[in-house]
Amino acid sequence: MENPNVGRKIRAFRKLKGYTQESFAKTAGVSVSLLGEIERGSRMPNEEFVVKVASLLKVDISELEDK
Repeated sequence: MENPNVGRKIRAFRKLKGYTQESFAKTAGVSVSLLGEIERGSRMPNEEFVVKVASLLKVDISELEDK
């Protein structure tokens, strides 16, 4: 996953769905610091994480990726 915008999209959908960063990190099974790094774009998530996030947020994976 080399899309630098995926983190910003995760953050936008997370907020839209009413999750705090802390609650979503717990739901996704990652640390708050890792989620923050991904949302800021300083760390790229792997494909498995993006698929999991899309499922948890109930969005199509294509909505998180630039195509």
